[in-house]
Amino acid sequence: MFAGESQTTATQERALRFGTIVVVGGGCYGSYYVRQLRRAARAGAVAWQHVLVVDRDAACAVGGDPTLAVDGIEIVADDWRHFFGRYLDEASRDRVTTRDDAIVPSPLMPHLMFEWIRDRARARWPDRDVSSRALATEPPTPWQRSTGDGPHYVSFAEWTCPINCIEPRVCPHTRGVRSWSLPETAMEYVSHERRAGRPLAGPAIFHCTHRAYGVGMFDTREVIAGDDLVRDAAEHGAADVLVGTMSHCHGAFERLVIGPPARDRFAGSRH
Repeated sequence: MFAGESQTTATQERALRFGTIVVVGGGCYGSYYVRQLRRAARAGAVAWQHVLVVDRDAACAVGGDPTLAVDGIEIVADDWRHFFGRYLDEASRDRVTTRDDAIVPSPLMPHLMFEWIRDRARARWPDRDVSSRALATEPPTPWQRSTGDGPHYVSFAEWTCPINCIEPRVCPHTRGVRSWSLPETAMEYVSHERRAGRPLAGPAIFHCTHRAYGVGMFDTREVIAGDDLVRDAAEHGAADVLVGTMSHCHGAFERLVIGPPARDRFAGSRH
C-alpha cells in the first residue's frame, strides 16, 4: 500500500510513485524533507511504499514524531556508511525490487555514493590499487574547493542558496535564465581531459533533481549504474573514472583511480 492512497484515483495516477525513499539524516535537513514529503503525499503529488530516515540517533528530530508509521516512515538508527553498504549491495543484487527507489541526500553528508563504489571496486579487485585522487585540472565553475585526494566541491553559485531552492529555469538570485547544469559540465570536463591526453572515463553522475515540494532526489538505480560503469571501465586494465554527486548548481567531483591487474604489473616488470 502506498502512502497517500486515500487520494482520488485520478490524483494517484498523477503522483510520482516510489518504492523506498531513503532520507540521509534525521536532523534539521531530514526533518524538513520528511515534512515536505508528507505534505506532497497529502496533496497527491508523491506516493511511496516506505520512507527510511537514516540517522545514528534514533531520537533525532524526525524520530520525535509518533505518527510516522501511519505514512510508512521509519527511522533506521545506523551510521550512513554502514547503511548504504547494505542497502546498495542489496539493490545491486535485486534491481527489479529497487528500481523505483530514490535517495534524498543531505547537503552536509560525505561523498557517500563515491565511497560505496570505491569500496565495491576494492572488494572486486583486492589485488589492485583503488583510491581517490585529486583532479588533474580544475573544472570551469566560478566556485570550487579541493580537498586534495578527496572530493572536489564545485558550484555555479557564488552566493548562499536557500535549502528549498528547486533550481528553476530562472535563477531566483540572478533573476536570469539559468544557463548552467553541472551534469553537462561534468561531461564536458571528461571530454576536455580526454582531448588533453588524460584518459578520464565516465562520468558516473548521481543527479539530484527536484521531485516535489522542495525535495530533491536521485534514483538508486543511478548509483548501481555508476558501479557498473566502473566495473566495465576497469575490468581489463587500469582506469581513471570521474564520479560525481550533483544538482544543477552544486556538487562534488571525485576521481576514482584503479591500478592495473597484477598480471599487467608483473608483465611490465619483466621488460
